[in-house]
Amino acid sequence: MTPFLFQLLRAWRPLGRRIASLFKPAEPVPQDHRFAPSDLAQLLRVRGVDRTADRAGELDDPTWRDLLLERYLDTLSPEVSIFGRQVLYRRLRAGAGADVSAQRARVSTLLDDPAQLDALHGKLACVRAADIEVATLLFEDEPPLRPGWIGHLLWLPLLLVASIAAALLVSAWGWVGAGVAMYFLVTTRMRYQDRIGPWRRSLRALQMLLRACSLLDASGLPLTGPFAGRADVGGRLSRALSRSPVAEAAPDMAEYANWFLAAELRHYFHSAGLVFGQRAFLRECFWLCAELEADVALARHLRARAHEGAAWCWADSAGQRTLQLMGGVHPLLEDGGARSSALSIALEGKGAFLSGQNGVGKSTFLRTVGLNLTAARAFGFCYARRATLPALPVVASMQNEDSLLGGQSLYIAELARARELLESASARPVVCLIDEVFRGTNHEEAVSAAAAVVDALAQDALVLVSSHNLVLGTLLAHRLDPWRIVRAAGSDGALQVEAGVLGRTNGVALLAEHGFDGGIQQQAERVAAWLAGQRRSEDGAGITLAQPALPSC
Repeated sequence: MTPFLFQLLRAWRPLGRRIASLFKPAEPVPQDHRFAPSDLAQLLRVRGVDRTADRAGELDDPTWRDLLLERYLDTLSPEVSIFGRQVLYRRLRAGAGADVSAQRARVSTLLDDPAQLDALHGKLACVRAADIEVATLLFEDEPPLRPGWIGHLLWLPLLLVASIAAALLVSAWGWVGAGVAMYFLVTTRMRYQDRIGPWRRSLRALQMLLRACSLLDASGLPLTGPFAGRADVGGRLSRALSRSPVAEAAPDMAEYANWFLAAELRHYFHSAGLVFGQRAFLRECFWLCAELEADVALARHLRARAHEGAAWCWADSAGQRTLQLMGGVHPLLEDGGARSSALSIALEGKGAFLSGQNGVGKSTFLRTVGLNLTAARAFGFCYARRATLPALPVVASMQNEDSLLGGQSLYIAELARARELLESASARPVVCLIDEVFRGTNHEEAVSAAAAVVDALAQDALVLVSSHNLVLGTLLAHRLDPWRIVRAAGSDGALQVEAGVLGRTNGVALLAEHGFDGGIQQQAERVAAWLAGQRRSEDGAGITLAQPALPSC
């Protein structure tokens, strides 16, 4: 009889699993939620002592805006949860430091094994259902203070039922007791309502993390070794954080229980105790899932570029005064445009003074250098045929503006930013990118101030500066090598970077190209010729800024 029963149970087991699957909650649908920049920054903000050494190397807000890094981050993180995006943001903003080599090895492994890459992406899909960030909860928040009366809260529903029964069977005075019970139930629910809503979403996000850990633990994939043994603990914790099956299956009925039985409030304090009691385990799950998802996102990004034939390479490390970018491009530019030309530059010991005609792409080239420096420091790769770059933070000054409300002129804003660059360079080695230095004042004062500030800055930092004030190329030759962006000879007119200072600007010539009539252009040319004569006269009198080195003070 026993073998017969055993065989019968084995025969019914598939049917039992089929019936159980009918009552199993549906798998969460992955979504690409739109999170605010402040949400992405939370992980970097709350790391505390774990990131103290990185604080001085974090990119500041002006540099983040100038290099368009928020838009770049969006290209890295399609189909990535808030957890993976926070890690990508943290790496991009603060750099990967000594972990960049290990990160490079993991991403290389994924690129060499497309099947594992796709499998991991599928296993991590559930965490994209999370619609709230939990780094603050896991790394910073304190547990909510549990009031002493919460353990006696069930007396209120009993008082409510007894009062209603008394009102119906004994005396109308029973409604007084019912009113008192309802008053405390309703006011207590309203008092904690603002906490319960976000807490419900946070629990769902944590359960998605635990779900991903369980799936990765059971996957047996090579890169999932750190997840071993987490499925059982994570499964028990996830079930403990859930509400009753009735509440999950019948949300309308659960809402009555929330109002009349204080079920959600009691679950809030119960689950909060579980979360804060198991926070160390949850932190480990967070890091494992978020770091792995960030690696998967980077590998998918590089694989897509390889399929499109777009340039990328692993960056080699260099000294603080060495920068070689061969065939560098900007990933945000559309392919095929004139501004998407692959450009090269090599610096050794000195920075660069960059000149070029209006609209030729000096600002774009500076952003290309800045983004590649940042990507190499954060991820180990950059967008070029070959690159040898210093692992230094970038500070940029490219989009200074005047402020009507702040009562600040453009020149004052430029001076304030220049002072910040000097402070950054004196604190630690950096790469400084400056576009059109001091354009908010007249030519003579702009040249004078720029020559002094950039000279001081280049003593401590590797500086790349662009300017239409070509005389700066001579004044700063002892600090910066002269480079210019020009169009190569030929029909395609491709851009290239070559040594030297631009011979002549094209600001007056562009008047005709942009719809101004010939009279305006002729008048501009006459004024330009007069100014050139004035300059030659001053040169003859020995008054000139074009000296081989800055005058000593």
